[in-house]
This record gives sequence, C-alpha cells and structure tokens, in this order.
Amino acid sequence: MFVLVLDDAPLNNMLMAEAIRTIPDCIVRDFTRPADALAFVAANADAIGLAISDYDMPGMNGVAFIRAARAVPGFEHVPVVMVTSLDQRSLRREALEAGATDFLAKPFDPIEIRARVSNLLALNRARIGERERAAWLDREVKAATALIAAREREIVLMLMKAAEHRDNETGNHVARVAGLVALIARGLDLPDAEVEQLSLASTMHDVGKISVPDTILLKPGPLTPEERTEMERHAERGRRILEGSSSLLMQRAAEIAATHHERWDGSGYPAGLAGEAIPLSGRIVAVADVFDALTSDRPYKKAWSEREALNHILANAGSHFDPACVAAFARMLPKGGTPA
Repeated sequence: MFVLVLDDAPLNNMLMAEAIRTIPDCIVRDFTRPADALAFVAANADAIGLAISDYDMPGMNGVAFIRAARAVPGFEHVPVVMVTSLDQRSLRREALEAGATDFLAKPFDPIEIRARVSNLLALNRARIGERERAAWLDREVKAATALIAAREREIVLMLMKAAEHRDNETGNHVARVAGLVALIARGLDLPDAEVEQLSLASTMHDVGKISVPDTILLKPGPLTPEERTEMERHAERGRRILEGSSSLLMQRAAEIAATHHERWDGSGYPAGLAGEAIPLSGRIVAVADVFDALTSDRPYKKAWSEREALNHILANAGSHFDPACVAAFARMLPKGGTPA
C-alpha cells in the first residue's frame, strides 16, 4: 500500500520517508511538486493508503492539494495528514473543511509519525476490507436474485406447458399477449423492470382454463349461459392456483389472472370491479388479451384484421377498457403489425 508524501523541501521528504519505511507493507512515494503528487493520485487512487502533505508550498498550498485530491474518484476516503508548524493552528479548520483527517506538527517526531501512520493505515485497511465484503455480498445477492428469477421462469414455463396440453393455441396466444403487454407498459412509461415482470406474469393469465372441460374450451359454437358461467370461473380459479406465493412475480400473476376480465365500467367478472379499482396489471392485460383474441382464429370465429380489432378497442375505451391503456396501445402498436 502506497503512502504519499508531499513537501517542497527534499530534506523534509527524506526524513518523513525514513520514519515511515519501517512500517510493514508500506511503500513510500515522495514528491516535491503538488502537480506531480496529484498525477500520482489520479493514476493510483485505489492503491494509496495514506497521504501526508505539507501546507506551505509554492503554487499550490496543502489545503488546495487536499481539495484537488479529494475530487479524484477513489480517493474520497483515503486518510490525509496535514503537516503544520505549531503557529499554524488557525489553518487547521480550513484543512479539516478541505478534507484533512489528521495533523502532524513541525518539527515532527519519528516515533509519533510511525504511530499515527500505522494507525491510519490500519483504519484504511479496515475500510477497504468492509468495502470488499460489501461488494462480495452485493455479488452474492445479485447471483441469488438471478437464480430465483430463473427458477420463477422455469415454473412459468412448466405451467404454460400444462396449459398447452389442453389447447395448442394457448402457448402462441400467451406469447403474443406478453409482447402486447410489454408494448402497452412501455407506452405508459413504466420502469423496465416492471415492464419485464408484467410481460412474464401475463403469460399465466389464463392458467385457470386448465380446469375448464374440453367440451366448453374447444366448443366450435356459441356457449350456453351455463357453459359461459363455467368458462368465466377460470379467472377465479387462476387466482387460486397462483396465490399464496412469496414470489412477487407469482403475486402479480395471480392479480392478473383474477382481474384481466374486469371492465372499466364495472360490468366485467369475477368481482365487478370498476375504474382504477382494477389493478393496472389487469387493465393492461385486458387490452392485450382482447386484441389478440380478436385477431386470432378460434373454434367459434375467424380472425379479425388488426384494423378492425384496433377500432373495436378504441370504440370500447372508457367502457370495457382503461382509456389510458388504450391510448398507449394505439400509440405504440407498430403500423406494420403486432410485435413478435
């Protein structure tokens, strides 16, 4: 670890360096010009354990040197000792405000120098050790978070594979809805992390349909009132499948499953929520889900054109859909087609 010594008098530098050299793991670099010392700080800030500077120097005094050195990235917390004569006590407050850590009085005592430098180096090593431990902990937390995210994605894929066994179109539908959800969320200026979470969570919006009988799920014609009631139960069943997890992703997925069929005017299901009482996630997925359903072939209907589907979404803003989500969707929807 370097100890920087700065004094315009070469003899003082030599005496200071000799007093310090006996300290273990200590490499002295002495300078007589502040500019040279600053250049060394700029190139070696992370390797300097302590700096000792005289006050009276031509061109730049010790206080100005400390201010300049403190501005160098990586040098903000390095201990700096100001060397002053006994009649310069008035300068100490100025030096402290500039960032000085301690003071040595001239004429200095080699024993006092070694003791102070040793103590300050030990404190700086402890600070660096804490910083390195904090960096290690940060890396470990990030690695653990990435592992959790990967496992959550794996769970999502497994749930989607289970749903695809019921209906081959399900996998394609949820992938397209996820892309549309991301589009709308970005149009609403949501943070990137929230956009990603919403998009992934939305892939589970219809997971409750795994409990719907094939005779209803794949029926090529209109549903009877009883069949419609059974189909609508998939929202609540999806919530039950997904709820209770400590995972924020699963909590958001449960929220979406339960609310993506609610309507802005309160006429939706299962709870009849209205307006902003419907979570934003459900309002976003409602737009994406209906648009993709309209533009896709289903057993009971042919696909609409994107223009027809968009006109339907626009016409139902404020009744079925959140007007803000519709506006974001219309603004972000690519003119050449839906996102991949």
